[in-house]
Amino acid sequence: MRIIGILLVVIGILALAVPSVTFMTTERAVDTNFFKIDYQKPHTIVFNPIVGVVATVAGIAMVFASRRTAAA
Repeated sequence: MRIIGILLVVIGILALAVPSVTFMTTERAVDTNFFKIDYQKPHTIVFNPIVGVVATVAGIAMVFASRRTAAA
């Protein structure tokens, strides 16, 4: 439970620090025996800041809850 909480905190902080990630994929437009044309297409993943805040708060709550059950 504690490891999941720490992972949620890290993922939440990363989602707040990096608002979007862009990566490129290569696709083939024309393919004949002797003539090939490739192009790169960008894809962007946007992280909502609310998701980062919720993940961070949930992770902190899980870490504190696991400490309380371990101490009891």
